[in-house]
Amino acid sequence: METIQRGDTGAAVEDVQQRLSIINLLEESRIDGMFGEETAAAVRAFRQNANLTDGDDVDDPTWKALVDASYNLGDRTLYLRMPYFHGHDVLELQQALGALGFLSGNLDGIFGASTESGVRKFQRNMGLPSDGIVGAYTFAAIRNLHHSWEGKKPSSLQVSIGFARAADVLEQHALCLFGTDEFTRGVASRMSNLSLATNPASKIVSADSLLVRPDDAMLLVRIALPGDFAADDNAPRVSFEPDDTLSLRMQSAVSVAQGRTPPRLTIELPGTMWEDAGEARSMQHYAITLLDALCAALANE
Repeated sequence: METIQRGDTGAAVEDVQQRLSIINLLEESRIDGMFGEETAAAVRAFRQNANLTDGDDVDDPTWKALVDASYNLGDRTLYLRMPYFHGHDVLELQQALGALGFLSGNLDGIFGASTESGVRKFQRNMGLPSDGIVGAYTFAAIRNLHHSWEGKKPSSLQVSIGFARAADVLEQHALCLFGTDEFTRGVASRMSNLSLATNPASKIVSADSLLVRPDDAMLLVRIALPGDFAADDNAPRVSFEPDDTLSLRMQSAVSVAQGRTPPRLTIELPGTMWEDAGEARSMQHYAITLLDALCAALANE
């Protein structure tokens, strides 16, 4: 590209000014298509911030960096490709996925394999097609959860709540837990027993202990194993692992599920064995961890 510099006028200068305005280096009122002193000062500041060589003109490296910096989340469809997408919108995506518990590690603004994996996990969690493509529906799901991630740092900490608060949550939220095989039904039953032991007035119960058919207001939570997909299973699907971010991921899934009729979600266990503990102990471990994460998610609703 031809270098854009002081004294230039026209659409190219206006484009530069608009991008400088997006990243808050130039007031919107100064977008006039004329490359004057204020524009030069903004370009100079941008080049310093972007670790480019000193100067106040827009050469090819400066232009490419400015384009990257001025993309906002939703401006373009993102997916894994070569060369990788990179820019401010990718960084925003990584920040959102990190704060919601779907991405860990370095946030570098590059849409690589780890970012795509985080996108797929998020999509499954939201009941969306898990294609790794960040398009309109995925953008909408992220925007709907903005209160959960904006201004927050990526988290890998398990959210936990105290006994008294958990007891209160159990009494306030009506959930029906169920499985479709012996192992997952066992986990659901243990979760129900734990919740009733914590609070005899608990409304979180297993399908086996229900005396009447659940109504449309009761959240249906299916415990599943890998590969266990019902024919019409488009419910939000939460992966058990990594368990240190389970409550964060469950919180967003519960929010989506409760907006549907009937409200339902699926929690996928990694298998029927936890650290060679045997079937019964594995059921109990999954039940304790799931109930703790579920209470933490419901407490923040």
